[in-house]
Amino acid sequence: MSDYITTYHSIQNEFKSLTNGQLPILIAVSKTKPYEVVRDAYLQGIREFGENYLPEAIEKFTRLKEEFPDAETSVNVHHIGPVQSGTLRKLFGVFSYTHGVGSFSSLSELLKRAEKEKKKIRYFLQTNLTGENTKHGFSLETLLENKIKLLGFQNEYCIWEGFMGMGPSSGDLNETKEVFTKLKNFREEHFPERKLSMGMSGDYPLAITLGSNFVRIGSKIFGEREYGTHSV
Repeated sequence: MSDYITTYHSIQNEFKSLTNGQLPILIAVSKTKPYEVVRDAYLQGIREFGENYLPEAIEKFTRLKEEFPDAETSVNVHHIGPVQSGTLRKLFGVFSYTHGVGSFSSLSELLKRAEKEKKKIRYFLQTNLTGENTKHGFSLETLLENKIKLLGFQNEYCIWEGFMGMGPSSGDLNETKEVFTKLKNFREEHFPERKLSMGMSGDYPLAITLGSNFVRIGSKIFGEREYGTHSV
Protein backbone atom coordinates (compact mmCIF):
# COMPACT_ATOMS: atom_id res chain seq x y z
CA MET A 1 0.00 0.00 0.00
CA SER A 2 1.36 3.44 -0.94
CA ASP A 3 2.47 5.72 1.89
CA TYR A 4 -0.09 8.35 0.92
CA ILE A 5 -2.93 5.83 1.13
CA THR A 6 -1.82 4.93 4.66
CA THR A 7 -1.77 8.63 5.53
CA TYR A 8 -5.20 9.14 3.97
CA HIS A 9 -6.74 6.42 6.14
CA SER A 10 -4.91 7.74 9.21
CA ILE A 11 -6.45 11.18 8.64
CA GLN A 12 -9.90 9.63 8.23
CA ASN A 13 -9.46 7.85 11.57
CA GLU A 14 -8.38 11.15 13.11
CA PHE A 15 -11.63 12.70 11.85
CA LYS A 16 -13.55 10.21 14.02
CA SER A 17 -11.84 11.51 17.15
CA LEU A 18 -12.58 15.13 16.27
CA THR A 19 -16.35 14.94 15.82
CA ASN A 20 -19.28 13.11 17.32
CA GLY A 21 -21.45 13.90 14.33
CA GLN A 22 -21.29 13.08 10.65
CA LEU A 23 -17.73 12.76 9.38
CA PRO A 24 -16.62 15.46 6.95
CA ILE A 25 -15.72 14.54 3.39
CA LEU A 26 -11.96 14.31 2.95
CA ILE A 27 -10.90 15.80 -0.39
CA ALA A 28 -7.49 14.50 -1.46
CA VAL A 29 -5.93 17.46 -3.27
CA SER A 30 -4.04 15.91 -6.17
CA LYS A 31 -3.20 19.07 -8.12
CA THR A 32 0.26 18.99 -9.77
CA LYS A 33 0.47 15.24 -9.16
CA PRO A 34 0.79 12.99 -12.23
CA TYR A 35 -1.92 10.70 -13.54
CA GLU A 36 -0.19 7.65 -12.07
CA VAL A 37 -0.71 9.00 -8.55
CA VAL A 38 -4.41 9.66 -9.19
CA ARG A 39 -4.80 6.22 -10.74
CA ASP A 40 -3.15 4.51 -7.79
CA ALA A 41 -5.23 6.52 -5.32
CA TYR A 42 -8.39 5.50 -7.17
CA LEU A 43 -7.41 1.83 -7.10
CA GLN A 44 -6.80 2.14 -3.35
CA GLY A 45 -10.31 3.49 -2.80
CA ILE A 46 -10.04 7.29 -2.83
CA ARG A 47 -13.06 8.85 -4.54
CA GLU A 48 -12.92 12.57 -3.66
CA PHE A 49 -10.14 14.54 -5.40
CA GLY A 50 -9.25 18.24 -5.43
CA GLU A 51 -7.79 20.02 -8.45
CA ASN A 52 -7.02 23.60 -9.44
CA TYR A 53 -5.33 23.67 -12.85
CA LEU A 54 -8.08 22.99 -15.37
CA PRO A 55 -6.19 21.51 -18.36
CA GLU A 56 -4.24 19.23 -16.03
CA ALA A 57 -7.39 18.09 -14.22
CA ILE A 58 -9.30 17.52 -17.45
CA GLU A 59 -6.48 15.39 -18.86
CA LYS A 60 -6.09 13.28 -15.71
CA PHE A 61 -9.74 12.59 -15.00
CA THR A 62 -10.80 12.12 -18.60
CA ARG A 63 -8.09 9.49 -18.78
CA LEU A 64 -9.20 7.91 -15.49
CA LYS A 65 -12.80 7.61 -16.66
CA GLU A 66 -11.71 6.11 -19.97
CA GLU A 67 -9.63 3.49 -18.19
CA PHE A 68 -12.17 2.88 -15.42
CA PRO A 69 -15.73 3.60 -16.63
CA ASP A 70 -17.12 3.24 -13.08
CA ALA A 71 -15.20 6.39 -12.15
CA GLU A 72 -17.75 8.39 -14.16
CA THR A 73 -20.27 7.99 -11.34
CA SER A 74 -18.12 7.04 -8.34
CA VAL A 75 -15.52 9.84 -8.40
CA ASN A 76 -16.10 13.47 -7.43
CA VAL A 77 -13.55 16.03 -8.60
CA HIS A 78 -13.60 19.28 -6.61
CA HIS A 79 -12.41 22.52 -8.22
CA ILE A 80 -10.65 24.36 -5.41
CA GLY A 81 -9.33 27.53 -7.06
CA PRO A 82 -11.12 30.84 -7.72
CA VAL A 83 -13.71 30.55 -10.47
CA GLN A 84 -12.81 32.71 -13.47
CA SER A 85 -15.55 33.63 -15.93
CA GLY A 86 -13.31 33.10 -18.96
CA THR A 87 -12.56 29.46 -18.16
CA LEU A 88 -15.73 28.58 -16.29
CA ARG A 89 -17.14 26.49 -19.15
CA LYS A 90 -14.29 24.00 -18.66
CA LEU A 91 -15.64 22.99 -15.26
CA PHE A 92 -18.54 21.07 -16.72
CA GLY A 93 -18.18 17.39 -17.40
CA VAL A 94 -15.15 16.93 -15.14
CA PHE A 95 -15.90 18.68 -11.85
CA SER A 96 -18.74 17.77 -9.50
CA TYR A 97 -18.07 20.70 -7.16
CA THR A 98 -16.46 24.11 -7.28
CA HIS A 99 -15.37 25.71 -4.02
CA GLY A 100 -14.32 29.11 -5.37
CA VAL A 101 -17.30 31.18 -6.57
CA GLY A 102 -16.35 34.59 -5.25
CA SER A 103 -18.36 37.17 -7.22
CA PHE A 104 -21.88 37.72 -8.50
CA SER A 105 -20.62 37.86 -12.09
CA SER A 106 -19.04 34.41 -11.78
CA LEU A 107 -22.15 33.11 -10.05
CA SER A 108 -24.42 34.40 -12.82
CA GLU A 109 -22.19 32.90 -15.49
CA LEU A 110 -22.07 29.55 -13.66
CA LEU A 111 -25.86 29.42 -13.53
CA LYS A 112 -26.22 30.23 -17.24
CA ARG A 113 -23.52 27.77 -18.26
CA ALA A 114 -25.06 24.98 -16.16
CA GLU A 115 -28.39 25.46 -17.95
CA LYS A 116 -26.66 25.45 -21.32
CA GLU A 117 -24.49 22.39 -20.62
CA LYS A 118 -27.27 20.54 -18.78
CA LYS A 119 -24.65 19.05 -16.46
CA LYS A 120 -24.85 19.24 -12.70
CA ILE A 121 -22.37 21.12 -10.56
CA ARG A 122 -22.52 22.00 -6.88
CA TYR A 123 -20.92 25.22 -5.73
CA PHE A 124 -19.60 26.89 -2.61
CA LEU A 125 -19.51 30.66 -2.26
CA GLN A 126 -15.97 31.67 -1.37
CA THR A 127 -15.83 34.05 1.56
CA ASN A 128 -13.10 36.52 2.45
CA LEU A 129 -13.09 36.21 6.22
CA THR A 130 -9.86 38.11 6.90
CA GLY A 131 -10.26 41.17 4.68
CA GLU A 132 -6.88 40.50 3.07
CA ASN A 133 -6.51 42.02 -0.39
CA THR A 134 -4.76 38.87 -1.56
CA LYS A 135 -7.85 36.79 -0.85
CA HIS A 136 -10.76 36.32 -3.21
CA GLY A 137 -14.41 36.16 -2.17
CA PHE A 138 -17.51 37.71 -0.63
CA SER A 139 -17.59 39.50 2.69
CA LEU A 140 -20.18 38.13 5.10
CA GLU A 141 -21.84 41.54 5.10
CA THR A 142 -22.34 41.38 1.32
CA LEU A 143 -23.80 37.88 1.57
CA LEU A 144 -26.26 38.93 4.26
CA GLU A 145 -27.31 42.04 2.34
CA ASN A 146 -28.05 39.85 -0.68
CA LYS A 147 -29.66 36.91 1.12
CA ILE A 148 -32.83 36.85 -0.97
CA LYS A 149 -30.88 37.36 -4.20
CA LEU A 150 -28.59 34.43 -3.39
CA LEU A 151 -31.49 32.03 -3.00
CA GLY A 152 -32.34 32.61 -6.66
CA PHE A 153 -28.96 31.41 -7.94
CA GLN A 154 -29.96 27.78 -8.34
CA ASN A 155 -31.57 25.51 -10.88
CA GLU A 156 -31.76 21.76 -11.44
CA TYR A 157 -28.15 21.72 -12.69
CA CYS A 158 -26.51 24.39 -10.52
CA ILE A 159 -26.84 23.63 -6.80
CA TRP A 160 -25.73 25.90 -3.97
CA GLU A 161 -23.92 23.65 -1.50
CA GLY A 162 -22.63 26.19 1.01
CA PHE A 163 -19.72 28.43 1.96
CA MET A 164 -15.95 28.03 1.68
CA GLY A 165 -13.62 29.82 4.05
CA MET A 166 -9.87 29.99 4.65
CA GLY A 167 -7.77 31.18 7.55
CA PRO A 168 -5.32 34.09 7.39
CA SER A 169 -2.20 33.89 5.25
CA SER A 170 -0.09 34.01 8.42
CA GLY A 171 -1.36 30.56 9.41
CA ASP A 172 -1.88 31.76 12.99
CA LEU A 173 -4.25 29.22 14.56
CA ASN A 174 -5.80 31.69 16.99
CA GLU A 175 -6.76 33.97 14.10
CA THR A 176 -7.88 30.95 12.09
CA LYS A 177 -10.15 29.83 14.93
CA GLU A 178 -11.64 33.31 15.07
CA VAL A 179 -12.53 33.45 11.36
CA PHE A 180 -13.74 29.83 11.17
CA THR A 181 -15.98 30.47 14.18
CA LYS A 182 -17.29 33.60 12.51
CA LEU A 183 -18.28 31.65 9.38
CA LYS A 184 -19.76 28.80 11.44
CA ASN A 185 -21.96 31.23 13.40
CA PHE A 186 -22.95 33.09 10.24
CA ARG A 187 -24.05 29.87 8.57
CA GLU A 188 -25.98 28.66 11.61
CA GLU A 189 -27.81 31.96 12.06
CA HIS A 190 -28.64 32.85 8.47
CA PHE A 191 -28.22 29.79 6.21
CA PRO A 192 -28.49 26.68 8.44
CA GLU A 193 -29.26 24.38 5.50
CA ARG A 194 -25.91 25.12 3.80
CA LYS A 195 -22.64 23.27 4.34
CA LEU A 196 -19.13 24.45 5.16
CA SER A 197 -15.88 23.86 3.30
CA MET A 198 -13.11 24.78 5.75
CA GLY A 199 -9.76 23.30 6.65
CA MET A 200 -6.55 22.33 4.89
CA SER A 201 -3.41 20.43 5.88
CA GLY A 202 -2.36 22.98 8.51
CA ASP A 203 -5.68 23.64 10.23
CA TYR A 204 -8.12 20.82 9.51
CA PRO A 205 -8.47 19.60 13.15
CA LEU A 206 -9.68 23.07 14.11
CA ALA A 207 -12.05 23.23 11.13
CA ILE A 208 -13.60 19.86 11.96
CA THR A 209 -14.24 20.75 15.61
CA LEU A 210 -16.06 23.84 14.30
CA GLY A 211 -18.33 21.79 12.05
CA SER A 212 -16.69 21.74 8.62
CA ASN A 213 -18.38 19.33 6.18
CA PHE A 214 -15.62 19.29 3.54
CA VAL A 215 -11.87 19.35 4.25
CA ARG A 216 -9.19 19.86 1.57
CA ILE A 217 -5.88 18.13 2.27
CA GLY A 218 -3.05 17.83 -0.24
CA SER A 219 0.55 18.01 0.94
CA LYS A 220 -0.14 16.04 4.12
CA ILE A 221 -1.37 13.14 1.94
CA PHE A 222 0.66 13.34 -1.27
CA GLY A 223 3.73 15.27 -0.10
CA GLU A 224 4.93 18.64 -1.32
CA ARG A 225 3.52 19.78 -4.64
CA GLU A 226 5.60 19.87 -7.80
CA TYR A 227 4.98 23.36 -9.12
CA GLY A 228 5.89 24.07 -12.70
CA THR A 229 4.08 25.79 -15.53
CA HIS A 230 0.34 25.27 -15.27
CA SER A 231 -2.59 26.82 -17.08
CA VAL A 232 -5.73 27.71 -15.19
